[in-house]
Amino acid sequence: MKMFAAILLVMTGLSANAQKMVYKGFPSLAWPRLYDISFVQAKDDLGEYDKPVFTSAVKALENKSVVLPGYMVPLDNALKSSRIMISSLPLNACFFCGVGGPETVIEVHLKTETTYIEQPVEVKGILRLNDNDPEKMIYLLEEGEILGPVGF
Repeated sequence: MKMFAAILLVMTGLSANAQKMVYKGFPSLAWPRLYDISFVQAKDDLGEYDKPVFTSAVKALENKSVVLPGYMVPLDNALKSSRIMISSLPLNACFFCGVGGPETVIEVHLKTETTYIEQPVEVKGILRLNDNDPEKMIYLLEEGEILGPVGF
């Protein structure tokens, strides 16, 4: 009986902790870090823009290989390309179509062309941070490769 009570106590504690989690996407160690940024007003030759301020946790990922799950977003109106975007959120909630912010998407430069699929995928590449070019995404993944669809 004591063993059952101990297991129930542990499970209740795990359930309570799980409900406090903020992250709503696929299990990933990188996405929650990438969400933790702020913005300040900046100005360049084209006008004012929101400049990202990266936390030390985000900076620790810069120039490192990361694997991220997410949804493909075609760029340049192409269904086959070597340049795509990955969103941590489904398309109806992504940065361009819904509630997500710029920290929820990554511009990916793939080693080879890929064909767009609706199913979520895992992508791997070298993470670059962009805080000085408002014409690009704030996160870039270079030398990217699609590892395959994410199974449920």
